[in-house]
Amino acid sequence: MAAQWYIVQAYSNFEKRVKETLEREAEDKGLADLFEEILVPTETVVEVRRGRKVESERKFFPGYVLVKVDLTDAAYHLIANSPKVTGFLGASGASKKPRPVPEKEVARIIGNSEDGAPAPRPMISFEIGETIKVVDGPFQSFSGSVESVDEEAARLKVLINIFGQGTPVELDYSQVEKES
Repeated sequence: MAAQWYIVQAYSNFEKRVKETLEREAEDKGLADLFEEILVPTETVVEVRRGRKVESERKFFPGYVLVKVDLTDAAYHLIANSPKVTGFLGASGASKKPRPVPEKEVARIIGNSEDGAPAPRPMISFEIGETIKVVDGPFQSFSGSVESVDEEAARLKVLINIFGQGTPVELDYSQVEKES
């Protein structure tokens, strides 16, 4: 039987530990040849902390690990009995054998998490008309309302009130924060 993709349910925030455990246990028990790939789907996002852009990694399927394995009984029991694993997604019926995930679906998921993916996504989103405060740059400590949003470039066009006149200004996400 050829290796197929399966989704393993794990405790949230333990996905990487489950991956490491599966790799180590498969090696120890001589089953490493059954496991082709084990993935924790993540994406890089840009957050603004204290007025600075910070890239961080975020899981976009928290609590799940993708495993490409030739699911023999030994491999099934190794995965199912691993610490921090609650089971397989799609396991139903008396046999509790999981159904594999279509290759096309996994390719879509992996495409989102590959390094060749588009630039990191901003974690903050702004809406037109929302009030923001400028925390960096020449307009620091001014407030304004969002006129337009360019999420791909992580830039905003903001209408800032200076001396009673509305002045349109283009700002980077890292230069502003939402006003509370």
